[in-house]
Amino acid sequence: MTAETSFDTGAEFDRQVRNLIDLGYPSLSGLDPARFEEMCAPLRAAASGALSDPVETGRVPFLLVVDRETAPVERTMPLTTLRGGKKPGFVDRSFEPGALERFVAVPSAALPGHRVHLVFDVERGEEFCGAVPKDAMEAIAGRGRTLLTIEEGIALITHFPQVLVKNKCFSLGGSRSGDRRVPAIWISQRTPKLGWCWEGNPHTWLGMASAGRRAGADG
Repeated sequence: MTAETSFDTGAEFDRQVRNLIDLGYPSLSGLDPARFEEMCAPLRAAASGALSDPVETGRVPFLLVVDRETAPVERTMPLTTLRGGKKPGFVDRSFEPGALERFVAVPSAALPGHRVHLVFDVERGEEFCGAVPKDAMEAIAGRGRTLLTIEEGIALITHFPQVLVKNKCFSLGGSRSGDRRVPAIWISQRTPKLGWCWEGNPHTWLGMASAGRRAGADG
């Protein structure tokens, strides 16, 4: 999708559903492809509320996200790749056993509570590269925007692998574990890696991803 093409929200929604089916998400969810598609279908109408702009570098109109109860993070991260790459993404070993389960959505994220949901007006947040993560999170909240969770960050690079590029990677402040760690996705060993950084330590290559709003099947 380029700036020269018109943006069709219905076609883009169908592409994202098909992308998840092709990657094997139905089997992760204990569903066959038809049932998985049926589970996602009620969100198609909600997608029509997306900004009618074409995909830009670092910014996308909406994402179809599957929750971790349905598709565990440790199984979805290996389904990601860099654009044009083949090496599977991975979860960094710095997550001690059981740590991922403790990184849950912050209350302000107000997740819709469905097995699948949409997140709109997503930004990679490279303007915050080099900023202290804690300060970046406060700035985003001040704009009335919401921080992406781990699942939403994985959805971003699953549907739009071109968003993850060198020196423009991103933190996911919407998932926290009650300590100073902030999860992030960056490039390591020529493939996507889910790791974490301290909320007080800036990195020139890590921004802070955010979105405008979320919606479940009921809008």
